[in-house]
Amino acid sequence: QSQGERRGWGYAFAGVGGNTGFNSGARFTAGGGGEVLFYRGLGIGGELGYLSSPSSVGNGIGIGSVDLAYHFNHSGKIAPFVTGGASVAFADGGSAGGGNFGGGIQYWPKDHLGLRFEVRDHVFSSDSPHLFTFRVGVTFR
Repeated sequence: QSQGERRGWGYAFAGVGGNTGFNSGARFTAGGGGEVLFYRGLGIGGELGYLSSPSSVGNGIGIGSVDLAYHFNHSGKIAPFVTGGASVAFADGGSAGGGNFGGGIQYWPKDHLGLRFEVRDHVFSSDSPHLFTFRVGVTFR
């Protein structure tokens, strides 16, 4: 591994968003995950988060995902990325499978500490709402 090359990292995030369709409105999210690059900028990752409305914090949903990602310029200070994969939403009433897609930028002011800015959209069926979030996080390795 050369100086400055990043092959894997963890991250924690918080953000705001919303959903389309029935019962639309503001949402907040928080969670964490990690990614490992296995070929150039191509990697695999996973994350676990919580999504809720501000007025009903205890009635949110958990969202887990396993994703493929591509990080452009993954060894540079600024590394744009795209991501997408399978998701599962879960709450007291059960669970639902679906998918997600998104993208953003990781900024590495220090070799072992960075910032992550991301947009992510989760969809669980053709007639379900889109759950979109704008997230800011800390990345570490």
